[in-house]
Amino acid sequence: MTACAAGWLISDLQLRSFELIMDKSQYSQLLLNPEYPLGRLRKALQTLFSSKLILGLILFGVFLVSLYLIQFSTPNLAGNDGYYHIRFAQIMRFEGLKPDFPWLPLTILSSGEFYDHHFLFHVALIPFTYGDLIVGAKWASIFFASLTFLSVWWLLRGQQLPYAALWALGLLVISEAFLYRMIMPRAQSLSLAILVLGLHFLLQKKYRYLLPLSFIYVWMYDGFPMILILVGVYLVSTWMIERKFNLVPLYYVVGGIFLGLLVNPYFPHNVIFSVRHTLPKLINATSVRVGNEWYPYDTGQLLENSFLALVIFMSGVVALGMRSRRMDTRTATALFMAIVTGLLLFQARRFIEYLPPFVLIFAAFAWTPLIAEWESNRSNRQRTEIRSVDSKLNSRLRGALSIWLPLGVVALIMLVGMWSSVQDAQASMEKSKPADRYGQASSWLKHNTPEGARVFQTDWDDFPRLFFYNTWNSYLIGLDPTYLQLKDKELYELWVDITKGKVEDPARLIYERFAAEYVFTDLAHDDFIANADGDENLTEVFRDEEAIIYRITPENLGLDW
Repeated sequence: MTACAAGWLISDLQLRSFELIMDKSQYSQLLLNPEYPLGRLRKALQTLFSSKLILGLILFGVFLVSLYLIQFSTPNLAGNDGYYHIRFAQIMRFEGLKPDFPWLPLTILSSGEFYDHHFLFHVALIPFTYGDLIVGAKWASIFFASLTFLSVWWLLRGQQLPYAALWALGLLVISEAFLYRMIMPRAQSLSLAILVLGLHFLLQKKYRYLLPLSFIYVWMYDGFPMILILVGVYLVSTWMIERKFNLVPLYYVVGGIFLGLLVNPYFPHNVIFSVRHTLPKLINATSVRVGNEWYPYDTGQLLENSFLALVIFMSGVVALGMRSRRMDTRTATALFMAIVTGLLLFQARRFIEYLPPFVLIFAAFAWTPLIAEWESNRSNRQRTEIRSVDSKLNSRLRGALSIWLPLGVVALIMLVGMWSSVQDAQASMEKSKPADRYGQASSWLKHNTPEGARVFQTDWDDFPRLFFYNTWNSYLIGLDPTYLQLKDKELYELWVDITKGKVEDPARLIYERFAAEYVFTDLAHDDFIANADGDENLTEVFRDEEAIIYRITPENLGLDW
């Protein structure tokens, strides 16, 4: 794949190496005359690779194939939340873009307060809900991530960087953890694409486009404050390098965010949700243990899954030290974004989807002046050597080697790096939980309980799979444990005590406080299962190798439902 994608990068260098080895007449006859095979090949290559569209399609194909090899190495989806997203997108297709949400009635996502904080992402998923939903989710994640990678190429190309396509291909090499996050059927890949486009508009000084971009970001993903960070970094970089402080980009972004919040199908619940849920996460103010993605990697994990990203960052810093001129605004912006996303990564591993690409962009900006200087010096040296008849042949050979040897080394490194990263990402995919996990238990609930009957779960992150297989029932908690905690802290703490086995006879409390007649638990909650088995008011009605379902009998409690 790398050899194919690199074809357009080396076509001009091929011609230059031929020019160094042959005399002028031979070169003209073989390479410039379209009547000769090499001449026709040269013309075809120039036509093919001078087209932005064709270049982009080739790159997109390379990204698509590489991510396909990772995504379809297992029938399972990466992570849990993708099961929820693809099912909800299907519901939107059948019931309209703003369907009712009766599935988490005890949380801040109850029917009266529901806010779809991935609205445009779910809209984008709708075309992938025809046919098998898991296959559709896989293709959606591949397609969105490939577009995101292509946006990095578009940014670099817009900055007139040589070898922009080769730098973009580095996204397939830089970090296994980054690739794994990109193939999750979640909004983070499109979130990264918006930030990259935002950086493109900033560097091109097309500030007015930031307003619709920010508006779209708000409607698509509740991580939209990231674009404020990007603009802030750009303003600081502009002030440091150019001694200018232009607030126009900030005005456009703030205006886009304001309009996105105000002109919103979920207003005012979207604003309330952002204040109650998103802001505490950003300032690390919640005491509730949430998903692992909100906790940092330890040093060993980070070195294992993103070592190359760290090396590339350090190489960019070294390149800055080797340059004769001070860095420009674009390099400073990319550097500070890499630093900021790195600091965020030290707080939460979910920011691994932002650090590697900004590290790559920074390194590309930092090394470009040195590469240009090296190529200029090499060309001047070759012209000087060629004037000497005695060294003419040696200079031509050295010239050819100076072109082909670095390219061969880079191509080899890229091939090995891509192979290794794809293999590592496939290994991570193989560790994902089976796609049919809880399928049988969900089927039992669907066919043996009244419609809308509430299910008490012992784990909040079981909700996406239960929802994927069974929208017949409603559930106690899901997507994020803070959704219940923010709605009713006392009820959340009681749920924690029950699921940890601190309540010996849980049936009465589950029935009276949570209004649930059915209890679902995985097999990992040993203390709860022991208490449930000892509670005469809980009857086991289903069990397989993944889960247990209990039913509470109100009559035994002396209560009416």
